Amino acid sequence: MSQKVELDDVDRRLLKALGDDARASGTVLAAAVGVSESTVSLRLKRLKTMGVIRGFSVDIDAAAVGIPLQALISIRLAKHDRAEIDAFTTAAPRFPGVVRIYHMAGADDYLLHIVATDTEAVQSFVLDYLTRYPAVAHTRTNLIYRVQDGTASLPDGP
Repeated sequence: MSQKVELDDVDRRLLKALGDDARASGTVLAAAVGVSESTVSLRLKRLKTMGVIRGFSVDIDAAAVGIPLQALISIRLAKHDRAEIDAFTTAAPRFPGVVRIYHMAGADDYLLHIVATDTEAVQSFVLDYLTRYPAVAHTRTNLIYRVQDGTASLPDGP
């Protein structure tokens, strides 16, 4: 579990500016935040070191490269011992088409966000990777019609 990091107003403005454009230059970030480029550089280094910024990634439109279908698959495990949870948590990211995995509390244990070429590929994913996995007791698949991004900035906090 991550330790809480205290953010000041400059940190929050910098994170918001990065949320708006993670590829912005130091000059652009400095102007947006109202500080010098050297301050931006030092703050970014600190935020990375403290684990606030985990990395920078690219958001690929899977449909644009011929993978138009997305699905959310809820998974319930048969057993809830640490070995089964750790094994599934290690294996699932390697399954083809997995975009993101959520380990949750509630009726289901995991939610997998996957991409696939068509509904047959989703069915094959469930049958070939999930139902064959010994710890998986139940799956429920929901197809995604559209994805709409939320705000990338942090809510106001202390």
